[in-house]
Amino acid sequence: MKKQFSFYKILFLFLGLGFFISASAQEVSVTGTVTDAETGDPLPGVTVVIQGTQQGTITQVDGTYNVSVPEDAILAFSFIGYNSQEISVAGQNQIDVALEPATLGLDEVVVIGYGSVKKEDLTGSVTAVDASKLNKGLATSPSDLISGKIAGVSVVSSGGAPGAGSMIRIRGGSSMSATNDPLIVIDGVPVDNASGVSGMSDPLSSIHPNDIATFTVLKDASATAIYGSRASNGVIIITTKEGRKGEMRIAYDGNFSVSTDKGTVDVMNAENFRQYVTNLYGSDSEQAQALGDASTDWQDQIFQTALSTDHNISFSGDFKNIPYRVSVGYTNEEGILKTSNMERTTGSLNVSPKFLNDRLSVKLNVKGVYNTNSFADQGAIGSATQFDPTQPVYSDSPYGNGYYMSLKEDGTPIDIGLANPVAVLDQREDESVVYRSIGNVQLDYEFLALDGLKANLNVGYDVSESDGDVFVQDNSPMSYVWGTYKSGWGENRDYYQLKRNYLLDFYLNYNKEVNNHHFDVMGGYSWQKFYREENNKYPYSEAMAQQEGAEFYKDGDDYSTEAYVISFFGRLNYNFMQKYLFTFTLRNDGSSRFSPDNQWGLFPSAALAWKISNESFLSGSDVLSDLKLRLSYGITGQQSLGQGDYPWMGRYNYSNAGANYFFGDSMVRLLRPVAFDENLKWEETTTYNIGLDYGFLDNRVSGTLDFYYRETEDLLNTVAIPAGTNFSNQLLTNVGELTNRGFEFSVTGRPIVGKDLSWNLSYNIAYNENEIKKLTVNDDPDYEGVIYGGIDGGTGNNILIHQVGNPAGSFYVFEQVYDEEGRPVEGAYVDQNDDGVITEKDRIAYKKSAPDFTMGLSSQLNYKNWDFNFSLRAHLGNYAYNNVQSNRESYNTTYDPSGFLKNRLNSALYTDFENVRYRSSYYIQEASFLKMDNISLGYTFEDLGLWKENQRARVSFTVENPFVVTDYDGLDPEFGNDGIDNNIYPNPRIFILGLSFNF
Repeated sequence: MKKQFSFYKILFLFLGLGFFISASAQEVSVTGTVTDAETGDPLPGVTVVIQGTQQGTITQVDGTYNVSVPEDAILAFSFIGYNSQEISVAGQNQIDVALEPATLGLDEVVVIGYGSVKKEDLTGSVTAVDASKLNKGLATSPSDLISGKIAGVSVVSSGGAPGAGSMIRIRGGSSMSATNDPLIVIDGVPVDNASGVSGMSDPLSSIHPNDIATFTVLKDASATAIYGSRASNGVIIITTKEGRKGEMRIAYDGNFSVSTDKGTVDVMNAENFRQYVTNLYGSDSEQAQALGDASTDWQDQIFQTALSTDHNISFSGDFKNIPYRVSVGYTNEEGILKTSNMERTTGSLNVSPKFLNDRLSVKLNVKGVYNTNSFADQGAIGSATQFDPTQPVYSDSPYGNGYYMSLKEDGTPIDIGLANPVAVLDQREDESVVYRSIGNVQLDYEFLALDGLKANLNVGYDVSESDGDVFVQDNSPMSYVWGTYKSGWGENRDYYQLKRNYLLDFYLNYNKEVNNHHFDVMGGYSWQKFYREENNKYPYSEAMAQQEGAEFYKDGDDYSTEAYVISFFGRLNYNFMQKYLFTFTLRNDGSSRFSPDNQWGLFPSAALAWKISNESFLSGSDVLSDLKLRLSYGITGQQSLGQGDYPWMGRYNYSNAGANYFFGDSMVRLLRPVAFDENLKWEETTTYNIGLDYGFLDNRVSGTLDFYYRETEDLLNTVAIPAGTNFSNQLLTNVGELTNRGFEFSVTGRPIVGKDLSWNLSYNIAYNENEIKKLTVNDDPDYEGVIYGGIDGGTGNNILIHQVGNPAGSFYVFEQVYDEEGRPVEGAYVDQNDDGVITEKDRIAYKKSAPDFTMGLSSQLNYKNWDFNFSLRAHLGNYAYNNVQSNRESYNTTYDPSGFLKNRLNSALYTDFENVRYRSSYYIQEASFLKMDNISLGYTFEDLGLWKENQRARVSFTVENPFVVTDYDGLDPEFGNDGIDNNIYPNPRIFILGLSFNF
């Protein structure tokens, strides 16, 4: 009994101590607020639990929580899309937490065509980018945000004009005559960006960059084939920001910027030019007599320091339990070329309510833009590099409306002279007003009768309306030297365009998991209509009407056209044991752009993936956190032909000016038949891809490696046809093959992860080469290829070629011979066929403008409230045709016999060419570069304590285009225009002061 008593005494003693300790530990009540570390917004629904248990709570609508915990407990805070945090209570009663938004992890959901999937379950080559993580700078277009950020995606600006568009290429181009632009899908609406919007340089600028949530780039055919006949050049899916439940949150982002030119073309100044002309021709020569008395820097006269501003404000929250987000943006961008300006107002509305016990989800997206543009005539840039620097800007001559222009001996204008660059800008008005709206409503319903079955209906639109006017003053210098008649009559025309793009998608999706088998099956139908209406009017004066042939100016072009795409599509995703994945997609497209016999095309794809990291032999690895092998194959198409909506039908075009028939005194324009191929069909691109996704150290280091091969067959090619067939001499038909092969590598690391100091670093590199395999139905060794690419100088000079055995868009030139000092020998070229004479047959395909390698490096460094970010890009192996030099270096063209002088480049002292040598390979120059896109420094002020809690403000200073490292002789090695550097609007250097508020 004593032993038993002693045992119970000891037992009760320990139980009593336990109760005492427990009671003491449970008496701590912890309260606090959980917010977004970047915006300061409160986060409702955050899970707050005691580490290692299920005990805890979730935050309320205002982000607050209250929980009783042991005083020595550790609280774990977690929320989807954010990095979790663990904090020791240590007796504290108040713990406020700021959660950092997570980078795209393996469990993140990635938007793909007609649905979404976890990143870890992807089988195709897909890259998703969180737009909030990008260095925005002065981004006026969504394309600016992804420049250099995604392996295999090249974004090249068409120039520095306000609102200028960009050339986007995913894994190079897969076509020659058709478009090489990727398909753009905005909130589920595929937009028609192939033909552009009149009066708007960049159709994508209708979305303010601050409204974008994510970019998803689909690269291989496994990912893109779900879009069938429009996916050969890849797909970019843009999703915009949505509202979320909670009290209203307001965010403001604004900036003010100053743009300056980075340099000018190195031409002779007035003093050097006078000396040069006098030395070359003699002081008593007619050339010396043509010199003026002024000293004018024409490039300085046309360029300016530009001031711009951009503002965006958004309101988000929920109204009667309906999440919403509303935003308004305003941009006023002034160009460094005088008279160029873009003013834009954007609006965005997103509403995402749920009904029927959350079984019915509704998403409503509406985006709109009101855009006004003032386009400066970029011909002024070319004129400024050639115009005589000894002449004044203004003159009291009866010609030119007060601006200087070259005159003949009899005092009348020289009609082959150069246009005064300042007058070109001041006396020409080119203005437009564009309205555009993109929107959709998407209904997603989950059936009760069958678990896992959903129905999705998406109805969308993309509508734009453009009005524009072009006016050139009568008696202006350009009215005498440019245009058809050169008789002093200016220009007065207006244009109108209406585009409507309507969409209806419907699909069923069944998602089911049985034991270790997971099935995700989707099938649907799509209908899309494209309508375009255009009208051009040419008002004219009575005086002009009396001039012979001038009545052509009153003839307007008024037409409308439409096209349809009808599709059936399906996809099967199968996952076994979270290790082995299979995806199969099939799309059947019907397009009205082809004849009834060729309207339908079938586009299949298949992909396999093996999640090696989930195998048992790697399950205990502390180093390897992700390893997945991917294999894919698929076929995609191309139906944006660049030849209108009816290229397979017989059509007639109006003849050129001058090809007329007279009925008495009445003159009638003639019609001519257009060559057509009634068997025209779409190009088909077959893609093979092998990829590897990897991650180390709990994905602190992660990335992808892909190898691909693409082959395009039935290439759309414009070929010459025999004369005398009563047709135009060019025919669009299916003939030829083109291949692309390459690899892509990307790596993202977080070298430093800490409360006060963190660093994210991303690098990508891609290699691509293409080759034309076939261009004719039968092998023809005498067929040169497709010659194109007009240049400034010399009538009919073309500098590019599509040729079998060479990359598409190769330069087509004579191979230059050099002397012992490495200088080009004028007129000396390599005799390629050894026939003893230099003829057209000695021209060769030489280099190309597309780079071999593209690279991008971006960094985000944060220390307490400071942040420092930069983005670098590099292109290697790309060449450019320096048309500025080829047209400005000959001293034989310094003086025109009609009586005026042209300026000369200082680089001409090196070549010392007597005559122009437009087609010399000397002017094909390496244009590889390393460019700093932007670099910024910011500071965030927290808890400003004004009129509300959780206020944050960020002030930043950014420099765009601070420097470029290159050996290229031109102003900028990066431009569109197929690699021809000719009168390109230069990209400015921009200094930006930014301010952001979140409360």
